[in-house]
Amino acid sequence: MAVITVFGATGYAGGHITDEALRRGHEVIAVNRSGSAVARPGVTPVAGSIADEALVRDLAAKSDVLVVAVHGSADGKPFLLPLVPSLLEAAAEGGARIGVVGGAGSLQVAEGGPRLIDTPDFPEAYRAEASSHAQVLDALRDAAGVDWFYVSPAAEFGAWVPGERTGTFRLGGDVLVSDAEGRSFVSGADYAIAFVDEIDKPAHHQARFTVAY
Repeated sequence: MAVITVFGATGYAGGHITDEALRRGHEVIAVNRSGSAVARPGVTPVAGSIADEALVRDLAAKSDVLVVAVHGSADGKPFLLPLVPSLLEAAAEGGARIGVVGGAGSLQVAEGGPRLIDTPDFPEAYRAEASSHAQVLDALRDAAGVDWFYVSPAAEFGAWVPGERTGTFRLGGDVLVSDAEGRSFVSGADYAIAFVDEIDKPAHHQARFTVAY
């Protein structure tokens, strides 16, 4: 059993990861700004922010893994990127691994091809968020001394396309994974399975991978 702190535990990805971790018998420290995560066996709700350096250090010392399931940007400006140095420092001091719920925008559309965010049809409304998460990935890759993993979902991922828990999906690296019809999609529940699989049986060290059908 691992102790897993989830920042953004009541969000879409964070909620699914919390549920999947509980299914496997892990202990979850569920963090969000209001502390509104449901108190249930295995879950300890905590009110706070990933921007609180003291809180992050305290939780890193108590946890095996810090899961970062928060927005990359706020009001069109980077939110998570400036916090990466302190997050890495806290993880190093506490001996925790970092797992990041990333974005799909930094994935290449084909081997050697452009990133999804750099294609002409990428929605402008998502550009700030995607760009911020891409910069977070770059910052992690430049870091040393901390074990992290970054999981990019499929292009279609979110509460508006929840899908179902199937337990069947494909993993990839830096290239967007699509099905035979060209659709890149994964449900929240199946994304969480892949994410917690990496916690249970680490296979991607200081690396990004992606999950889709």
